[in-house]
Amino acid sequence: MKISTLRALAVASIVALAACSSQGSSSLPATNAPGAGSMGSNVESSCGTPAPGDAACLALFRTDVGGGRPSGYHGVYQGAEQAQSAGRRVAPAGYAPSDLQSAYKLPSSSAGSGQTVAIVDAYDDPNAEIDLSAYRSQYGLVACTTANGCFKKVNQNGVRGSYPRKNGGWSQEISLDLDMVSATCPRCHILLVEASSPSFGNLGIAVNAAVRLGANVVSNSYGGSESGGSNAAYDHPGHVITASAGDNGTGAQQPASYATVVAVGGTSLTRSSTSRGWSETVWGGSGSGCSAYVSKPSWQHDAGCTARSEADTSAIADPDTGVAVYDSFAYGGASGWLVFGGTSVSSPIVASVYALAGNAASQTFASGIWKDAGTHTFDVTSGSNGTCAISYVCNARRGYDGPTGWGTPDGTRAF
Repeated sequence: MKISTLRALAVASIVALAACSSQGSSSLPATNAPGAGSMGSNVESSCGTPAPGDAACLALFRTDVGGGRPSGYHGVYQGAEQAQSAGRRVAPAGYAPSDLQSAYKLPSSSAGSGQTVAIVDAYDDPNAEIDLSAYRSQYGLVACTTANGCFKKVNQNGVRGSYPRKNGGWSQEISLDLDMVSATCPRCHILLVEASSPSFGNLGIAVNAAVRLGANVVSNSYGGSESGGSNAAYDHPGHVITASAGDNGTGAQQPASYATVVAVGGTSLTRSSTSRGWSETVWGGSGSGCSAYVSKPSWQHDAGCTARSEADTSAIADPDTGVAVYDSFAYGGASGWLVFGGTSVSSPIVASVYALAGNAASQTFASGIWKDAGTHTFDVTSGSNGTCAISYVCNARRGYDGPTGWGTPDGTRAF
């Protein structure tokens, strides 16, 4: 299908879906979900295996729900039209903003003004702004556009225009990141910085540009093998830098393992009859580990790992309990309303929780979370992401553990 046709369908879909502003989420069929480094048949990676020295985005999309793998003109567009013609309200599959705000007890309707969350990704998503508008319109969120000053897109040097080449897989990642910031902190401004390639050199240049342009918090939903103990591009006191802990189970990765970064693991999030209304377990793909290069930060105090421990905190990442995302730039035949998981979901959520807290300037990396020590987070005490020599590095327990850190946000007080 030609890009022009896709754009036309996207615009038509936006108009149609804006009229159906249901905040509810559809139940998701179970998949052969990824766990400890594997992915099931109904889950695919947006970016695949990176070239040596490059990072991979950590977005995982479901092929059995949402836009899925359309054959010709069907999926979200046809489904929405049929439902409307039958007089039914439709809502995309996957958790909606109201679900995430409820699960993590967030002040999303009252906090976040004056804060900027930056998203750093590789390559160009030509439909970033129109897809962001589709998502926010669907859920009744205030508009965030270039025209009203809420949204800004720049290249890795911080300049509008001269964007890198287009890439469908990274466009999915970009849509996911923008939508999770919108879901968590709809009053925040959003800065999208597109690196020329997924090399750590170019991504680091993009992170520096995000900070230079005034981002309070910078989210990085990508990672790769550890290769060193520090990186100045991810060391910005007074600005919070979050990074996905990984989707392959036990094994530290960078940039999440840098001591100057908040490493974000992943959980499975489901509704429950508890007073909270939700429950969480370790997602089997959540990254964790003891760094092979990074020394133990002074503010970390877990006894088993003598180096930097990953992760620090966590949020939803399981594709089985995934989030709704709108992406019209087709990749692998998938476009429209999709369901995503991976720690690419949890990093921008946690980054946006920091923005809701509004105190990035006073934070020293992840030390605040460790000082809080689970007092104001939801402790995740069950589940595992693999096998390891030090039990808590891969198994949930009370208090700190590798896959979920000190747990998931319970409001903003730990951040």
